[in-house]
Amino acid sequence: MASHLDPTATPFLPAITTLPTLPDPALTSTLDLLFEPSPDLHALALPTLRRISFDSYDHLIATLRDELLAIASNLSSDEDRKPLHNILGSHPRLGEPKTETLSAQSAVEQARLQGGSAEEAERLWGLNREYERVFPGLRYVVFVNGRGRGEVMGDMRRRIERGDAREEEREGIRAMCDIAADRARKLLLASQEAASA
Repeated sequence: MASHLDPTATPFLPAITTLPTLPDPALTSTLDLLFEPSPDLHALALPTLRRISFDSYDHLIATLRDELLAIASNLSSDEDRKPLHNILGSHPRLGEPKTETLSAQSAVEQARLQGGSAEEAERLWGLNREYERVFPGLRYVVFVNGRGRGEVMGDMRRRIERGDAREEEREGIRAMCDIAADRARKLLLASQEAASA
C-alpha cells in the first residue's frame, strides 16, 4: 500500500546522526528546510553531508558557512561567482509582493515586514531594486530576527552605501547561515513538542 505525505504536517529534521546514510532526496529536502531550495547548494553540500559525521545541526551549518566563505574568497570572475550568487538568491526578496511563493519558513520570518503603509512597502521594494543594481547578481539577505521594516531598510541602505560586493557576499553567507541555525532550532523544538504531546 502506498503511503502519502501529509502536506499540512509540520516539517521535521531527521536525526543529525542519520544524515550520511539518507538518500539524496531526503538530504536535499533537509537542506531546503534549513536554507531555501537551491540546486547549487545541493551540489556543494551533498558531498559534505556524506563525508562528515555532524554532532548537531549547528555544526553542519557552521561547516557549510565556512565552505561558502572559503569559496567566496577564492573566486576570481563574475562567471565563477554565479553558483554562489544563485545560492544567496534562493532566499526571497524582503517585502516581495505576494505574487512570489514563499517557503513556510520565509513567510513566518518576513511576517513583520508585511505590515505598515503601502508607501513604506514601496520604499522597501525600491531598496531591493537599488541593491540589485549596485550589486549585480546578488540579492540582499539578512537575518530579520524580529526586526521591523525600518531597521531592515536602514541596514539595506548602509550596505548599499558601503558598496563592497565581496563583503556583501560574505555578509549574505553569514546571514543565510544565521537564518538556517534559527530554522533548525525551531524545527527541532517543534519535533520535540510533537513527540511529547
